[in-house]
Amino acid sequence: MPWWVWVLLVVFMLAMIAAGLVYAGLHGLRALRDAGEIGAKLSQRFEAMGEGTDAGESNDAPLFTQPLDVARERYIDAHADVIRRQDAKRQRHAERWAVWRRFTD
Repeated sequence: MPWWVWVLLVVFMLAMIAAGLVYAGLHGLRALRDAGEIGAKLSQRFEAMGEGTDAGESNDAPLFTQPLDVARERYIDAHADVIRRQDAKRQRHAERWAVWRRFTD
């Protein structure tokens, strides 16, 4: 093989190494920026968790000290939320299967 082919191969190899380093550097910088944003969000949330509640806010009395109607209403509301979430999950599942059926037909 002539010497100039080796020179071309070496130049091509060095260009690919440089392109790879640039690619890795850009993605690394983007990852650092994303990690910094996530860290800032986490620190805000941890800070909010550490603050606690205001003294002026009244805490609800324990459920066993309240009338049964209150517990019944809370249970009804919570169970309605559960049913709503299950229905939403079933709906998403049906929509996804409809997309797959159209895709495979």
